[in-house]
Amino acid sequence: MRLKMCSIHVKDPASAHEFYTGILGFETLLAMPEHNLFIVKDPDGAGGAGLLLEPSDNPIGSAYMNGLHDAGIPAIVFGVPDVRAEYDRLAAKGVMFQAEPSEGPAGTTVVLDDGCGNFVQLHQD
Repeated sequence: MRLKMCSIHVKDPASAHEFYTGILGFETLLAMPEHNLFIVKDPDGAGGAGLLLEPSDNPIGSAYMNGLHDAGIPAIVFGVPDVRAEYDRLAAKGVMFQAEPSEGPAGTTVVLDDGCGNFVQLHQD
């Protein structure tokens, strides 16, 4: 068994697709703008899991997304080889962060705002 796809609720899937591909560096796995359907994938993963940019027009999805964001809790975690380097790269592109990268028992992390309704944690691999 393997992970095939997971999803993250977003305010606007098309805008999220632009952010996740143009800023974060994911690749498009499937884009059907006429159906408001966008799936991205890890650029380094051959045959890895897709990430569905799920419209938050469902009241349950919207409540979940807004609840996490209001509490400052990341909706998803992405692994990166160097958190500080990603922080510097993304900050130069105007991405907003909760704080500077920090080190703790679980490793080096930083949390960014995707501008689509979510906080995203980056964790050093």
